[in-house]
Amino acid sequence: MEYKNKKLEEFNKNLFNKKVAIIGLGVSNIPLIDYMYDKKAKVTVFDDREEEKIPKEIINKIKKYKFETSFGKDNLSKLKEFDIIFRSPSCMPTKPELEEEAKNGAIVTTEIEMLMQMCPAKVIGVTGSDGKTTTTSLIYEILKKAGYNTYLGGNIGTPLFTNLEEMKPEDIVVLELSSFQLMGMKISPHIGVITNITPNHLNIHKDYEEYIDAKKNIFKYQNENDIVILNYDNEITRNAAKEATSKVVFFSHKEKLENGFIVDGKIIKECEDDIRKHIIDTKDIILRGEHNFENVATALAATKTLVSQEIAVKAIKEFKPVEHRLEFIREIDKVKWYNDSVSSSPTRTIAGLNSFDEEIVLIAGGYDKNLDYTPIAKPIVEKVKKLILLGQTSNKIYESVKAEAEKQNVKIDIYMCSSLEETVTLAKRIAKPNQVVLFSPASASFDMFKNFADRGEQFKKLVNEL
Repeated sequence: MEYKNKKLEEFNKNLFNKKVAIIGLGVSNIPLIDYMYDKKAKVTVFDDREEEKIPKEIINKIKKYKFETSFGKDNLSKLKEFDIIFRSPSCMPTKPELEEEAKNGAIVTTEIEMLMQMCPAKVIGVTGSDGKTTTTSLIYEILKKAGYNTYLGGNIGTPLFTNLEEMKPEDIVVLELSSFQLMGMKISPHIGVITNITPNHLNIHKDYEEYIDAKKNIFKYQNENDIVILNYDNEITRNAAKEATSKVVFFSHKEKLENGFIVDGKIIKECEDDIRKHIIDTKDIILRGEHNFENVATALAATKTLVSQEIAVKAIKEFKPVEHRLEFIREIDKVKWYNDSVSSSPTRTIAGLNSFDEEIVLIAGGYDKNLDYTPIAKPIVEKVKKLILLGQTSNKIYESVKAEAEKQNVKIDIYMCSSLEETVTLAKRIAKPNQVVLFSPASASFDMFKNFADRGEQFKKLVNEL
């Protein structure tokens, strides 16, 4: 008998003539435009950009559908008397206009939350300050290798809300979830993962506590049949286990756990009642770096109840680094060039630095998210031969590294540049044979680029033109 999603059918029926607000015309909300038109909802589209800054094809579609619009800085002033509000992840649920509408009975939600509310399939959600894209992609590839019909979405892949009609109970949905997507969410995935929690996005979140609480929503609404996978080595995630009502599974590369998954030297092992079972040797993994071996252990933990270990190991051995994550570009005159543009925080760059035994020429710096750069100074002084800086955070990084170098009585050459092109030209000139040039900004990209992917693409283009 053909499966019918009763929840979705009811939701679709109720959309008729309902007042629906779509806030933010980013990737996650654009598919909602066609969907809401098809279901005959009364739609108003909001965006803090002026009309001329929004892609023309989107504007043409909105006009064709005769939707109301509110654009520009004060666009939310027209947010009144709506039944359902779909906010983009970057539109925080704490905005006074959203809180007021919620108080008046509006459902304030996101594309991803509604997907999870009505999804008939098992949902695996991955969050964390670092490593979530690689971990999510690993889980997806393991499940695909096992023959599951699997959907990949959230922060990566495509928005999946409009795929709900084709999803079945035996399918699996794998989501990468940011703090912005999790904030305000009232549902958790069946299997939740937190890779780690370190300071991030403090230019947008009210404070670090708000950021941490948003991450915890990945397990807050789980029940005793669900699973949460947590990093034992991270104090915040380790302590979060006390708040979980679901089954907790830890992973670690520092502790010999009684139960869980560990990176023990060069071997990834599963621990059950203090018995350690060898799963995979890290030399058989294409990914490099201790942090990536942790990601492998995490993916094994997340898929343990769904996939045989033999199939999981096959998928892991074939898995290649995700673009912009310690991505090897080319070798020039015995110097290897790597693109790690995704590293938008100090902890990510530290993990990148620790992935190499070779001497490093580091290119770093970018948009300032109000993060502390003191922790990055020691790893740079210890691992980096020459440091090239650009962007808003260059002075912060410079001051931290200079103070650490003086403390250790070590000399490190530091260069300041004003463009990415200048950094690549300089790195080509100063890098010596058998060294690595690592582009790992430790900062966001918005001062000079659209996003980290645009930044990485531009870096790769410059390197390939050398």
